[in-house]
Amino acid sequence: MSNLPNVAGADPVSFPLDAFRVAIAVHLSKSLQISVDIAFTGVDLGKKGVDFTVAVPRFRLKTKLPELIQKVTSTFSPDQYLERVVGESPFVHFYVRTSTLARLVLDKAYAGNSANNSGDTYGTNKQGIGRKVIVEFSSPNIAKPFHAGHLRSTIIGAVISNIYEANGWQVVRMNYLGDWGKQFGLLAVGFERYGSEKALAENAIMHLFEVYVKVNRDAGMEKERGKKEVTNELAREVFRKMEAGDEPTLAIWHRFRDLSIRKYTEVYARLNIRFDTYAGESLVSPAQIKAAMDILQSEGLLSTKTSEESDSDWKKKRAAMAAGVLVMQDEDSEEPSAGNDLALAVDLNQWKLGKPVVQKPDGTTIYIMRDIAGAYQRYEEYKFDKMIYVVGDQQDLHVAQFFKIVSLMRAPFADMVEHVNFGRVNGMSTRKGDVKFLDEILDMAKGAMLSQMQQNAEKLQQIEDPESTADEIGMTCIKIQDMQAKRVHAYNFDPQRMTSFEGDTGAYLQYAHARLCSVERKAAPAVVLPLSSSDIDIALLAEPKAREIIILLGTYPDLVRTALKTHEPSNIVSFCFRLSHVISSTWESLIVMGTEHKLAQARLFLFACARDVLGNAMKLLSLSPLTRM
Repeated sequence: MSNLPNVAGADPVSFPLDAFRVAIAVHLSKSLQISVDIAFTGVDLGKKGVDFTVAVPRFRLKTKLPELIQKVTSTFSPDQYLERVVGESPFVHFYVRTSTLARLVLDKAYAGNSANNSGDTYGTNKQGIGRKVIVEFSSPNIAKPFHAGHLRSTIIGAVISNIYEANGWQVVRMNYLGDWGKQFGLLAVGFERYGSEKALAENAIMHLFEVYVKVNRDAGMEKERGKKEVTNELAREVFRKMEAGDEPTLAIWHRFRDLSIRKYTEVYARLNIRFDTYAGESLVSPAQIKAAMDILQSEGLLSTKTSEESDSDWKKKRAAMAAGVLVMQDEDSEEPSAGNDLALAVDLNQWKLGKPVVQKPDGTTIYIMRDIAGAYQRYEEYKFDKMIYVVGDQQDLHVAQFFKIVSLMRAPFADMVEHVNFGRVNGMSTRKGDVKFLDEILDMAKGAMLSQMQQNAEKLQQIEDPESTADEIGMTCIKIQDMQAKRVHAYNFDPQRMTSFEGDTGAYLQYAHARLCSVERKAAPAVVLPLSSSDIDIALLAEPKAREIIILLGTYPDLVRTALKTHEPSNIVSFCFRLSHVISSTWESLIVMGTEHKLAQARLFLFACARDVLGNAMKLLSLSPLTRM
């Protein structure tokens, strides 16, 4: 950028608004006698019609505040970046030159999405180049329904992965399947009793879940009637064989796992979500588990856990689970058996994290131990700079225990792990209390959207594939409802509101993008965009609404940069709706057709840039923007 110095933290090439921040910092530096770098940190985006705002007291200067504000305003001279300044104690507000703003933002937005660009899209940056992050998300359990918690983890994890990629990081999208433990032993026993090869081939996940429910019922009835717990003991024996490497038992496990992954892959493809690797508890090597246990031993972290302690912990966990504040793995929720055998545990009571068991009395591993060993294994394989676990807040205790243990073990990655949690989804069960499968939820949303589309036969004929379009709108509705609120908040799943075209819904967002796409189609051939954006007379975009759109487009790269710190999809969703609303308010004032040619070109150019930026933001949310609907 001409006449602008290099400033620490500023990158006007990737973030067009940084050019104006630097210009403001230069003026502050001269008027207040502070360094440009310090001045730059004090420049914030303005609110309510203000472009940029500076809170003067943050510089902690000894001169009285009115005098400081007077210095800033009285020494100001307009230049190519800044047009005027207004003092409003304790702030100073800066207004930028519209022509420069439009040229910098729109040229960058247009070039970033043109067919001949270098592959980068507007909003991306290279700040994370050379750094690697593993994002573990979704992580369903084999033979259990893909429930609301997994859906939230899947949606949020996909967005976080996209955010890191947009900021230049190398991202490993990891799906850590719950494919080990006594739950598989139960499944193997159940399939022997109730399994059907035909049903397994048709829908592996659904059938394995049905089998799992039946065998769990068997185990529960045995316990209630005071009978010998044959089912649970058979399940434990199967798991012992698995851990011992028994080939026939592992062959059954491999088959169920592979069939489940195949089905999951279909569902993820429908959600427009991909994974780089399907990991799992089962892939944590026995050698790595032993190595981790050796570290726990050498660091003096292992202690025994008496049956009384186990019984007390179990009762507390059951109470927490009943209250809905804790989710337990099957192996953790099993009532402790009577006897003198002692489990191995790590005492975290001084941090108020309890005393989690890492090895059962029979020598088999437990979930948290496989997490610990798995983290070591991943670090050796990937040499990551950060590893993010996208897990619901009902697992907060488990994750806190896991992180504290690797810290006490002095693991080289202990300060590189991060938990991104989220609240519960209510209302995802049927009236009978049965959990809905994801396929059922997606089909419901698709059906609702197709029904609405069929009410307009003329528009329906213009859509090449109504079924696919309805499916995409339905998925957008589900995702947007999930991401609209802050991720830490629980929300109520509302199918009727979710699939409405009224209000801020996924359907409205897709409609906003499709309408922007229609502008260029309808304008042609009378109005077409030139090959170079430099041929556009941007000075013609002088209307306040046009300026509002341009400023919003300029904030998008900042939004992507900030999202890396907050891990908050809702801010991106809010941007999409805000941009869509502003554009919607301009259809009657920024008319393209029937307008003088140069002005029509400039407005069409603005809408093309808005379409591209809205599309980029939607893709960041793992949505597929539609061009017709």
